[in-house]
Amino acid sequence: MSELPRTQALRCFITVAREGTVSRAATVLGLTQPAVSLQLKALEESTGLQLFNRTPNGFALTEAGAALLPLAHKAVAAASDFRTTAEQLKEAQRGTLRVGTILDPEFTRLGPFVRSLATSPQRTEVFLRHGVSDDVLAQIGRGELDVGYYVDATPADQLVHHSYAERSIGDGRYQLAPLLCYDYRVIAPIGWSDRVMGKGWAELAELPWIATPTHSGHRRLLDDIFAPLGALPKRVAYTDQEESMVDFVESGICLSLARDNVLAPRLSRPRHFVVADKVKVTCDLSFACLAARRHEAAIAQAFAAVRAAWNIKPAVTGAGPTRTRKVAKNV
Repeated sequence: MSELPRTQALRCFITVAREGTVSRAATVLGLTQPAVSLQLKALEESTGLQLFNRTPNGFALTEAGAALLPLAHKAVAAASDFRTTAEQLKEAQRGTLRVGTILDPEFTRLGPFVRSLATSPQRTEVFLRHGVSDDVLAQIGRGELDVGYYVDATPADQLVHHSYAERSIGDGRYQLAPLLCYDYRVIAPIGWSDRVMGKGWAELAELPWIATPTHSGHRRLLDDIFAPLGALPKRVAYTDQEESMVDFVESGICLSLARDNVLAPRLSRPRHFVVADKVKVTCDLSFACLAARRHEAAIAQAFAAVRAAWNIKPAVTGAGPTRTRKVAKNV
């Protein structure tokens, strides 16, 4: 006997021994009678033993068959245990990914990204934690998140021809993969038109602004603009919801930043705000991780998945294709 019998042949042997006929065994196994007969013949040939006596009433085990039957049961059980354990080990190796999210899931295309990972061969299990940009980056830095979305001002050299090549921030500590370049507009109560139209940042700094979370992208973007001018603006009210920011502005108490895609549906109907015409903040929505972890398998897979969700071809730092900047609308 040159090799071990196949599990299917052993099942046929066990079932025929129990049922007494090939026809009943074939029905139990969901096979044809010829298929069962061929399996028995192959098993007898491989062992060099006659396992059954053929009688008018069916099949009866020979002495050799009776001796091998308990071992056949053990072999089939062992094969089943082997398969079950292998599946359990495979499941245990299923990857996990902790993702920090910001803004709304439609804007970040979170659904296609998560679906791509969940249906990948690795069947990565994704854990989401929603927050604001700076908190997401800080949690990545502390190892509490693996990857996350992040918003920062588009580098000056990228304002005309935007590149999707990866770049680093934080003295090289964090790696960013830009996904979208879009604008934040400044909106004001409709009655303040003469106070914002044609005005620059210095004039707008003298007006009250909506207050947003300390670690939010909104707060950081505006502080980076106003701080060099010598003073931060007065902040009134408070919200961390972009739709509510527009509502506060329309109530007549403050200015706010607003994404183009948040404003777009409101611009087509009567509204109580104006959009400043001389200023805007151009930003990148990026996917971030620790630079030291960028080439880990799970994180590399996540970067590939998020680029696919945005239809962006892979690019390396400083060598990626450049594209004319696109403004986010109805994303």
